[in-house]
Amino acid sequence: MSAPPRVLITDAAADLLRRLQEQHGPVMFHQSGGCCDGSSPMCYPQGEFIVGDRDVLLGELHGAPVWISGPQFQTWRHTQVILDVVAGRGGGFSLEAPEGVRFLIRGRAFTPEENAQLADEPLVTGASRRN
Repeated sequence: MSAPPRVLITDAAADLLRRLQEQHGPVMFHQSGGCCDGSSPMCYPQGEFIVGDRDVLLGELHGAPVWISGPQFQTWRHTQVILDVVAGRGGGFSLEAPEGVRFLIRGRAFTPEENAQLADEPLVTGASRRN
């Protein structure tokens, strides 16, 4: 049995992602662990945000890589991240900001069985991507 995905996307967020990709080309997400805008997933044109060595790749959604800061991953490693979208002002530098909506992270705790499967999965970090 394969490990569950670490990141999923809702239909509404997938629709927004497709629109942003049509407007801006390839995009990527980064979830830091900071306060305010840093607590929201940020969407950038691919290559506009430099991924840190400790950042962890959660997966890809419709071709868009989803990264999370290393310390935040340590906190959320037992949580499946679900990218959603809600009405409201987005982060100042995130591509969805002019759309009147913002991306939002929801989560679901992995089961003990899923955690065991994920324990065997290698992590891709910013450092391993550069090597």
